[in-house]
Amino acid sequence: MRIERFEDIIAWQKSQELAILMYRLFKHSKDFSYKDQMLRAVISISNNIAEGYERKSNKELKQFLYIAKGSAGEVRSMLHLGLKLELINQPDLDKAYQLSLEIARMLSGFIKTL
Repeated sequence: MRIERFEDIIAWQKSQELAILMYRLFKHSKDFSYKDQMLRAVISISNNIAEGYERKSNKELKQFLYIAKGSAGEVRSMLHLGLKLELINQPDLDKAYQLSLEIARMLSGFIKTL
């Protein structure tokens, strides 16, 4: 499949899915500091994919994909912390963790193709 716009990138689509999941999971969280950091990290994934793609340079795209991949790692780290702080349960963590890991793998593959 040819990528004609950033919305065609599967990792971007999955990162939007992950962001929606995180917003739903933490919608009623009273830990505003944790919630803010988690949502900033998860939004950073799709935004960096989009920004990198729009730069129209493989070198810059690769740089932004690395940033997005780092944000996916940050989300996984925050999920572990959220479980320990009892802000998220194990089934929700597992779902979000696997999606984040899938995104990170896709980003690694995309980076290698560049």
